[in-house]
Amino acid sequence: MTRPASNLELVVVTGLSGAGRSTAAKCLEDLGWFVVDNLPPSLLPPMVDLGSRSQGAVSKIAVVVDVRSRAFSSDLRTGLEEIARQGVHPRVLFLEAADDVLVRRFDSVRRPHPMQGDDRLVDGIARERALLGDLRGSADLVLDTSDLNVYGLRSKVVSAFGALKQSEGLQLTLLSFGFKYGLPVDADSVADVRFLPNPHWVPELRPQSGKDPMVRDYVLGQPSAAPFLDHYEQLLHLVTAGYVREGKHYALAAIGCTGGKHRSVAMAEELASRLAAPTVGIDLELRLVHRDLGRE
Repeated sequence: MTRPASNLELVVVTGLSGAGRSTAAKCLEDLGWFVVDNLPPSLLPPMVDLGSRSQGAVSKIAVVVDVRSRAFSSDLRTGLEEIARQGVHPRVLFLEAADDVLVRRFDSVRRPHPMQGDDRLVDGIARERALLGDLRGSADLVLDTSDLNVYGLRSKVVSAFGALKQSEGLQLTLLSFGFKYGLPVDADSVADVRFLPNPHWVPELRPQSGKDPMVRDYVLGQPSAAPFLDHYEQLLHLVTAGYVREGKHYALAAIGCTGGKHRSVAMAEELASRLAAPTVGIDLELRLVHRDLGRE
């Protein structure tokens, strides 16, 4: 059980009950992954060993683990440590959703929560959320499915794992957003650019967005824009290098303004342009998303 298995790719799918683990697993299966559902965490090392013995027949394994195993936390931690000694560095996909959304989903299927016992449904959700807190914090990718239907979740999974290759790189998503529409709950870092003058109050700029040249020039021409971009770019280089060293493969840096239309879009576009240049020692895959553009 200690033979090298560095060519084996492993994704651990976990998270809150009702958040979409089964949908994510089915999507991975459609993408060609060998999927094992409800695998006790203690069986992760034997599963990896079997994959490594398949002589390439099984090169991509996705396992779904949940809290039906009472020793979930300790068993999973031990299993992941053993896998690392086998030469495999798994990627953890954590799915979550808001409490009210989970309640509606459980009510619709008329099933109790696995940690509910004789208490209310919300009590079971709270217990599971607390139990999984540390795992969520160390996950490679956290997806909030509150506002996603089945097709939306499949799109997210395909985007993240459709062409996944075992590497030392990092997929960094730059996301612009509007604070008035809420913080992106899956962000690893959040930058607030509301300190810049708002183009919304300039009549000729109001109908345009941060992707338009006039708005971009207005935002980037502010005296404090360039220093912010310089410092934030340096910070992102420092953080992404650290993420790679720690084995993290996905990161989301969010940049927000009031409505997610002008300042955050222009600044995210400029940062993406700067970060697109090759970074020494880091294989960086960059994605740019404007969450709230066009929402007004």
